[in-house]
Amino acid sequence: METFTGVLLVTANVGSLFDNVGEIQSEWLKQLYKTIQSYKPQFIALHFQEVGGKDYMLNMGHAENFFWTLESSEEMKDFDRSCIYVDNQFKVEDSFTALGSMYFIHKALKNIQQYDFHVKNFKAVLEKNRYMGSLDRVTTVEKEKFPKNFWPDVSIGLDLVNVHLFHDASNLIACNSSPSIYSANRNNALRYVISRISDSRQTVLPFFVFGDFNFRLDTLSLVQDLSTAADVQMVKKDSSNEVQRIIYEEKDNDHQVLLRIEEKLFAYLHQAVFREDNGRALLKYDKEVAAFDDVIREEDIKFPPSYPYSEEHAKPTQYMNTRCPAWCDRILMSHTAQDLIHRRDDGEKSVVYNTMGPNVCMGDHKPVFLSFSLKTNDHI
Repeated sequence: METFTGVLLVTANVGSLFDNVGEIQSEWLKQLYKTIQSYKPQFIALHFQEVGGKDYMLNMGHAENFFWTLESSEEMKDFDRSCIYVDNQFKVEDSFTALGSMYFIHKALKNIQQYDFHVKNFKAVLEKNRYMGSLDRVTTVEKEKFPKNFWPDVSIGLDLVNVHLFHDASNLIACNSSPSIYSANRNNALRYVISRISDSRQTVLPFFVFGDFNFRLDTLSLVQDLSTAADVQMVKKDSSNEVQRIIYEEKDNDHQVLLRIEEKLFAYLHQAVFREDNGRALLKYDKEVAAFDDVIREEDIKFPPSYPYSEEHAKPTQYMNTRCPAWCDRILMSHTAQDLIHRRDDGEKSVVYNTMGPNVCMGDHKPVFLSFSLKTNDHI
């Protein structure tokens, strides 16, 4: 008999949370608990990137406290088994990833098993397991340094993979070509991740890949469309021919500056376009996932770009002028994984793909979640 299990997948780049832990943590956790209460999942997978923040050497202690606070909270009391993996070994630079993964199993679920990569078989999850520090000898997780990290955990034959891919180091370079060199790098990295999933065992399981992919809009095409009625001025460094700044001025309206682009500045006059109708008009520039249609699926995006939000409490829906807003944080899945999602035929919305805390400060990334019912058999 086919049964269904409520699942909640969440990806969150928490770098700015740990850089402002006293200001953001309480509200951040409140929004997570609110989401859990709303959808009542029986299995939760949380994937974190940039654990410890930019100053991870100073903040790692706060990070460990954050994970403990979440795990031991009253709101999580009905989840009697868990598996927590946190790579906090920042002194080992060659292998430090700043990734963390938390998996929670509700007391109503029985016979949950996890894959052991050493014995190459599944083992029952019977208690709360926490691994903080070096994960090299932890047999239920595989870790690789490359801005994409592999964190499989298995439930009804699923691989759950936590990734953090390359960002756009310079806005100026990003708008030099279409696609940008950064987009090409991310494409290669994600292809590698997908191949590692396939190579990890003889039978390829359905998989979900969720994290901070750093996917960006096709910046060159977007800028060209935004500036069709603008004059362009290139400002170069005095000592070289290198472009330092690009300024687009409206041809009328007293030559008001429409867009200014620098290495770490993307200031567009009409920022509301990124929020209106959840940024739907900009989805045509979101092209990086399309290259993986042969192996990857995604639910329809109906939320605004998840990055880069203001870190000021009074401006929770405003974007910073550091980068072009984009849907960096995503939850992707194999074709076979999408087939396991139960879709009701009575008109009620059974699959929700959205952001957490849309109207409160959650840091520069809004966490993204996917809530759904997983098709299962009598046992998992």
